[in-house]
Amino acid sequence: MKLRISHETVYCYDQPIRNLVQSLRLTPSIFEGQKTHEWLIEVPDGIKGPGFRDGAGDWIEGWTLRGPAQEVTVRITGHVETRDTAGVLRGHRELIHPLAYLRDTQATAPDEALRKLAQSTGTHNDALDLAHKLSALVSKAITFRPGVTRAQTTAAEALALGEGVCQDHAHALISLARLRDLPARYVSGYLHSTADGQPHEAAHAWAEIHVGNLGWVGFDAANGCCPDERYVRLGSGLDASDAAPIRGVAMGSGIERLAVAVRVEEEMAQ
Repeated sequence: MKLRISHETVYCYDQPIRNLVQSLRLTPSIFEGQKTHEWLIEVPDGIKGPGFRDGAGDWIEGWTLRGPAQEVTVRITGHVETRDTAGVLRGHRELIHPLAYLRDTQATAPDEALRKLAQSTGTHNDALDLAHKLSALVSKAITFRPGVTRAQTTAAEALALGEGVCQDHAHALISLARLRDLPARYVSGYLHSTADGQPHEAAHAWAEIHVGNLGWVGFDAANGCCPDERYVRLGSGLDASDAAPIRGVAMGSGIERLAVAVRVEEEMAQ
C-alpha cells in the first residue's frame, strides 16, 4: 500500500516564549514492512540540529527555535510504501536487548486488577499464543472511547474505567505482557483506516511484544488486530512518554495550547 501522510502540530502560547528546544521522533522506521520514498520535517523559523539513530533503532532529530514566538508549528509530509508482515518487525536494526523492556514505568505499573487479568489465561507454553490472548483480553476489557482519559492516564486507571483510547490499550497490554515475563514496548505511528474501513484522522499507537524466535510482534488491542499494511511505524519506548514523537522544552511562562491535524491517504496506482 502506498500512503501519503501529512501531520501538523501547532503549539500556541498566550505569552511569547523566549526559546524552544525539541527532540523529534518523527521519521518512519526502517524494516521489511515499510519503505520511505519521501519524508520532510519542517519547523518554520526553526534551526535544525544534528540527528542520530538511538539504541532502539529510531531516528531522532533535534530542532531549536529562538523567540520571541507565540506559535510553533511542526509539519511533516511524506510518502511511505507498506506491506503486511503479520505484525512481525523483520529487518529492524536495534541494539537494546529485549529484556530491557520488562521494566515498568508509572504508566504501565500493574495493580491487583491487572495482575489478576494477566493470570486469567492460565499456563501457556507458546509465547505467541499467549500474546494474542493478552491482546484479546485488553480489547474486551477496555472499550475504545475518545475523550474519557488523559495523556497521564495509567494502564491501571484505564482498566478500572473500562474505556480509553489507543494509548490506554497499549499501556494495558504492555503491563499484562510484562507480568507474564514477555518484554513489551509502546509504538507510535499512523493508521490509514480502522478495521471497519473508517478513515483514521489522528496519530496512532500500539504495543510490540517480544515472542522468542519471531522477535518483536505488533498488537493493536484498540482494533483487535496485528499491524498490517495500513500501519506506519515511527518509533518505540517503554511507554507513551518515552516513545513520544515530539518532546521539548519551551522557555517562558505562557500557557500552552496544542492543535494536531493528521491525514493518511492511500495513493492510487496511476
